Amino acid sequence: METWVLITISAAFLQNIRSTLQKHLKDKLGTSGATFVRFGFGIPFALAFLALFTYFGSYQLPSLNAEFAFWVVIAAIAQIIAQALLVHMFSFRNFAVGSAYSRTEPMQAALFGLIFLSEKVSFAVLGAIAISVFGVMLISVARTEITPRSLVISIFSKTSLIGLSSGTIFGVAAVAYRAASLSLAPSLDEPNFIIQAAVTLSVAIILQSVIMITWIYFKDREQLPKIRAAWKISLIVGFVGASASFGWFMAMTLQQAAVVKALAQIEMIFAFISSAFIFKEKINRYEIAGCALIVCGILALIFGS
Repeated sequence: METWVLITISAAFLQNIRSTLQKHLKDKLGTSGATFVRFGFGIPFALAFLALFTYFGSYQLPSLNAEFAFWVVIAAIAQIIAQALLVHMFSFRNFAVGSAYSRTEPMQAALFGLIFLSEKVSFAVLGAIAISVFGVMLISVARTEITPRSLVISIFSKTSLIGLSSGTIFGVAAVAYRAASLSLAPSLDEPNFIIQAAVTLSVAIILQSVIMITWIYFKDREQLPKIRAAWKISLIVGFVGASASFGWFMAMTLQQAAVVKALAQIEMIFAFISSAFIFKEKINRYEIAGCALIVCGILALIFGS
């Protein structure tokens, strides 16, 4: 099995843990506070990864350049905006439908990869992406009333537009992160995906933390003492979140963002397993069918790429 596949599956597993912890924190901190800890408390771990590979692994540090700065800023800001849109959907009754549209990220990442990086994917890979995305969307709407009329109406709903926008901006972020990481390669004697990812992660997470803490200070200052009080679980979120992001960046340095994000849909399988076996929630035939489609899409992706 290829390295990027193992890294992506591990990152998806860690992201599922991070999402679970963030959901727990949201009740205590609110949206802005729970979002900030993902970045702010991840800084020491991101820097630790970087130090580990430069000082103990003897990897050469790349020189930052204007192209890297451009792409990492685009990626960092896009990720914050996309996450904010996703969280905003919680206020809508038909959140599941909007969430399903946000999961079109791999398809949109393929488009942006073509536009910005001139990356092409085969029809086999596009088919695999489509299968997995459809499976995720099926799971997302499995507990809603599914009729031809409801599906047509849902396409034009406000929630769907927000979800689609979230998926679009997540797709931009994924491609921009890949571009940022790849832009570091020419400054290295021997390009190395690990150190490229570590540098990209460190710069991005510091930038995102500065943006988030500035926003909280001026717009939501009452969150600050709550964040300090929840520092223990926040450190866990920071560690898991930084580790997951490190995995994404390594995988997207090795492989096209669209392909990585398509395989990352396996996170839905992890979430589904947790829901069924840990929280003892009932499952229905649409959810089972959705999981089967995701598995088929992932297998086709691995063997087709």
